[in-house]
Amino acid sequence: MTEITIHTERVDDIPILFGFIQKMCIQDILDKLVNSHGNRQGLSIGWLTTAWLTYIVSESDHRMVEVEDWAKEHIQTLSALIPKPLDVKDFTDDRLADVLFWFSKDNTWEEIENHLCQRLVSVYELQAEPKGFPTIRLDSTTASVYHEVEGNTLFEYGYSKDHRPDLPQFKVMLSSLDPMGLPVATLVLPGGEADDGLYIPAVIRSRHALGCNHLYVGDSKMSATDTRAFIQAGGDYYLTPLAGVGGVPEKIEELLKPVWNREQSLVLVRNDEEETVALGYETIIHNTHQTVDWDERILVVYSPSLAKNARNGLSHRLDNAEKAIQSLTPTRGRGKRQHKDLNSLQSLVRSIIKKHGVEGLLNVCYISEEEQRTIRGYGDHPRRTEKSVRYVVHVERNEKAIRKARLIMGWRLYVTNAEVSKLSLSKAVNVFRKLPVIERNFSRLKGRPLGVHPLYIHREDHTCGMIRLLSIALRVLTLLEYVVRKELQSSGEILVGLYEGNPRRQATAPTTERLLKAFGNIHLNIVELAEEKIRHVTPLSALQKHILTLLSLSPELYENLELSFDTS
Repeated sequence: MTEITIHTERVDDIPILFGFIQKMCIQDILDKLVNSHGNRQGLSIGWLTTAWLTYIVSESDHRMVEVEDWAKEHIQTLSALIPKPLDVKDFTDDRLADVLFWFSKDNTWEEIENHLCQRLVSVYELQAEPKGFPTIRLDSTTASVYHEVEGNTLFEYGYSKDHRPDLPQFKVMLSSLDPMGLPVATLVLPGGEADDGLYIPAVIRSRHALGCNHLYVGDSKMSATDTRAFIQAGGDYYLTPLAGVGGVPEKIEELLKPVWNREQSLVLVRNDEEETVALGYETIIHNTHQTVDWDERILVVYSPSLAKNARNGLSHRLDNAEKAIQSLTPTRGRGKRQHKDLNSLQSLVRSIIKKHGVEGLLNVCYISEEEQRTIRGYGDHPRRTEKSVRYVVHVERNEKAIRKARLIMGWRLYVTNAEVSKLSLSKAVNVFRKLPVIERNFSRLKGRPLGVHPLYIHREDHTCGMIRLLSIALRVLTLLEYVVRKELQSSGEILVGLYEGNPRRQATAPTTERLLKAFGNIHLNIVELAEEKIRHVTPLSALQKHILTLLSLSPELYENLELSFDTS
């Protein structure tokens, strides 16, 4: 009787990811730039990184400890995709740590990032937007860790964007290229550093990768004069709102006077759907900072949606502040605390007003109440009268100040050094409105599929290397998505069948995650007979072949798995 052995591997999205990562030339770039030890055995850094990136994106898991088991379960698939002798021990922790070691070296990483960025920009023609003004967005985020950090300089306590000030953290600064948010530069920094000082290093790194003549867009933390002057001196452009602190509110009031007096007309700003999203006007001032002199445009912009949210928020804060202040001095009664010290009561009121951001909008007065209590005599103690004093707080709204505050809500000042011919007021507003694009990068980096939270690495150099590795995985996600969407848009096609519960649902802008999910349930079956080995791969569906075509990848990535490869 002939003995039959059947071996089955889940193939799924591994070949499409592997093929796309190869098209990005990540392996070629790494093996060219990383000079590993001459006695190194097994897979090169480039091939190992390619396989590891495939695992990270496919499994939504960055843990090093799981990669060896994954490779063992997919050894036939990986052997068909990697044109080098392959062994499961190529994927052990110490081999993967070699990748993190090289990525943690600043000089090596900068070369890798520059070469990769220049390659992708050149091949996929990403440098110029349809309107011819390349835009780079800058922003930072924090990531907390849960382990001890004694002796480390990367993990520090500071302001947490994850609302976990009780945990040490590190910071990630991203520079991303429009239109899809492709990372250009990745900076891993100590968690206690202020955001204001991160923008200039990010601009420097972006210039090394892409050169000058770009528009840098960031939030109000980018509006520091040092940053704006640095961008101007280097031949680039900036667009950023001024932070609503210091003298900015007064500046807004000054610039709105001609509007209230009907001496200044406003320009309507419409989005791509021709909906009115803002209105405003602009003026020019001359700036001087150290040795840099330049003309700067101030864009005075009103956003109805921003005004509505701000006014609703103000009403909510006023209500909460009033309730909190009034609760400090309840009526007399058993178990109800009474304030007998005016200074401590005033301190509590000030902290509440500051917490809710309603400084100058509430009038608070303090009333001293005296109560006399007669205590009857007993024994040798005669009857007596005791006096007690408590302070009661009375709060009312400063309606005049509130009306004044509400009047300028929705108005913001943006500054830019770009000429009107390059960046009109309308275009500037619409460019800034797309800033949340970079937030999607952070969402992917910190959540699924890349999952920095929780971080399973304790060493600083490994943490730095891991974040940089994940930034390459982020490039894979953003670029794959961009290529498919661009092809669909240019051809006018619509993908159908991406959603299991609704097979007729159409998709014109599918996500990478959704596209990869379409490659589920593809298997490689190997049937071993006495003198014969039969390999069979689940045939690709029409949808799967279409997605491969959109990515300029061949179905042979899957079909070639049926060829025999020696994995001994």
